[in-house]
Amino acid sequence: MLRRTLTTPALVFVMFFTVSGGAYTMEGLVAVAGPGLALLVLAVLPFVWSVPETLIVAELASALPEEGGYYRWVYRAFGEFWAFQNGWATWLYSMVDMAIYPVLFNLYLRWFFPGISHGAMWAVSLAVIWGATAINLRGAFNVGRVSIFAGAFVLLGFLALGITAIPHAVHAPWTPFTLPGVSVKAGLAVALSTALWNYIGWDNASTVQGEIIDASRAYPKALRIALPLVALGYFVPLIPTLSATDLSMWHDGGWPEIAMRAAGRAGPFLANWLALGGLVSALALFNALLLSYSRIPLAMATDGLLPKPLAVTDKRGTPRNAVLVAAVCYSIFALRPFGELIVADVLLYTTALLLEFGALIQLRRKEPELRGAFRIPLGTQGVIALAMSPVVVLLIVVWLSVRDGANAMPSLVGAGVGLAMGPIVYWLVKRRGTTHRPA
Repeated sequence: MLRRTLTTPALVFVMFFTVSGGAYTMEGLVAVAGPGLALLVLAVLPFVWSVPETLIVAELASALPEEGGYYRWVYRAFGEFWAFQNGWATWLYSMVDMAIYPVLFNLYLRWFFPGISHGAMWAVSLAVIWGATAINLRGAFNVGRVSIFAGAFVLLGFLALGITAIPHAVHAPWTPFTLPGVSVKAGLAVALSTALWNYIGWDNASTVQGEIIDASRAYPKALRIALPLVALGYFVPLIPTLSATDLSMWHDGGWPEIAMRAAGRAGPFLANWLALGGLVSALALFNALLLSYSRIPLAMATDGLLPKPLAVTDKRGTPRNAVLVAAVCYSIFALRPFGELIVADVLLYTTALLLEFGALIQLRRKEPELRGAFRIPLGTQGVIALAMSPVVVLLIVVWLSVRDGANAMPSLVGAGVGLAMGPIVYWLVKRRGTTHRPA
């Protein structure tokens, strides 16, 4: 039986790591987009993407605080077929998403061991995966506790860097606006997808709502805290350090070098702190997301859409089999570096998210009396208008990906093929036997 052990503070930091993990990967965004464009995109996206998403997720999570989260919302609104497609899209993007964090871990490990071999990095990737699995097997409470300590360590490191970089600022942080000789349009699809990737995932923690204390009230409250925490976690270190450095410092895994240049005498100490923070963040990201993603096969198995053993919980209330199966799958996909597939990750995630947005609109119409501790103070038409903002952002990403051709199209096509397989897989599952939704 599931146990409610996650408190609101723990949920805030689980959310922090299912969405962000700190300013890591911002170096790559600046390197692709340029300082000014990177800051502009990061400033605009919370309003056109995160705020609408968090409001919609808050209402659904408050009204239906069930284990399985967004999968359950889609099931209640549209039935089994579309719930399966939501779960399928989630599982696809989790394969891409979870392959990124062991790569991120190794990126900062090179600061301490610059000559590390590819074979050793693969072994380290497996150690990250199974270290996080060990924490998850001890239950959601331990995942929440680790997330709190890891979040404090990462945020304090970037706060210290931001403060120490201020006296060394020599130019405006938004100059140059784009990379020298590169237009705004060039590579904008990858740049926008990278920035968007750092703001998606507000619904992820909803899958463990059966393990949250007072989930109906706690989830909306945690969202109100986590959103500004994530945004500040980007801008507090970015603005001072961009003002104190030149573009040569900005590349994937560059925060330690940036600290050396921007923080003056504190540079060596902060460089090591941020490199260690990169290791902590990557592990905590994988840890929190494993908690979230493993609950989808648990919910689907409960409905007979996956093998029944995945629905079994141990004496701690942990779905041990679901966690282990997820860890094995992620170990296989860790054999390849999927960091370049962020476009696919964003497209797959937003496809699942659109079903969730549709679920709220459908439930508003079908069950107008359904409500929890939080409800968006808008009518159904207002909610539709609110949901259109993220939809427009997604369409822009797809359009830019098509224009980008060689860089983004392979990811776009791969994501499309994966989604097209969803109905086929559902048909195969239905042939296997009858499914059921618990009363």
